[in-house]
Amino acid sequence: MTDLAVALIAEGAVPAVAETDALHIAVAAVHGMNFIVTWNFRHIANATMVPLIRDVCQRHGWPCPEICTPEQLLNEGKKETP
Repeated sequence: MTDLAVALIAEGAVPAVAETDALHIAVAAVHGMNFIVTWNFRHIANATMVPLIRDVCQRHGWPCPEICTPEQLLNEGKKETP
């Protein structure tokens, strides 16, 4: 698990100052979580970081959980009415 966290930082998917965020992602990936739900837009839930995080997880043999905000998860499956 810590190997994946180290890889996330070493390969630029998570900045070194965000070691706990890398560990959070690694724990979720290694334990097969379906989602990481976070308000952390700086290091986790943003359009630049998500593809990098997903790529590192997959290259190290772990499926990356879907990364989303609580709002996105709560709206999952809801259909908008016209």
